[in-house]
Amino acid sequence: MNRNKTTKYLVLCAVLIALSIGLNQIKLLHLPYGGSITLLSMLAATLCGYFCGPKWGLISGLALGLLNLAIGGYVVHPVQLVLDYILAFTALGLSGFFSKSRNGLYIGYAVAVIGRFISSFLSGWIFFGSYAPEGMNPAAYSFAYQSMTIGAEGVITLIILAIPVVHNTLYRLKKQYDL
Repeated sequence: MNRNKTTKYLVLCAVLIALSIGLNQIKLLHLPYGGSITLLSMLAATLCGYFCGPKWGLISGLALGLLNLAIGGYVVHPVQLVLDYILAFTALGLSGFFSKSRNGLYIGYAVAVIGRFISSFLSGWIFFGSYAPEGMNPAAYSFAYQSMTIGAEGVITLIILAIPVVHNTLYRLKKQYDL
């Protein structure tokens, strides 16, 4: 990869990470214990992979996770830190593996969100299952909780991506700027 393209990718990913952090502050719905539905924050993060490929997407996801940890992370155990901040956010870079495929924007986004969901589900089940209502299975609780946060934002974003002007604009940007 030439120096100009590397610089272009570095700047673009930095801007998208910053955008993701900013959008993460816009809470459409705030749930107890720190969960929320944000305004397209995962989309901004997955665009690093979609525009620049898997290597850049995974590294950007990792950087985003570490920044989220530094900004206001909540850690109860080292493994929970890895699940909630390292793996969950790095998973958003999985979108890069679909950057060249037909419907790669949709498929990549869905796979990235599912990856984050799985990591957060495991963390919730293992480390936060005690918050489950009396008599509720901790795995079911974690699944329901992650569905209300990560799942809901994922569905909302896929609906927005289905709007032709949104999808076409992102596709044109990728093509026009040789991303």
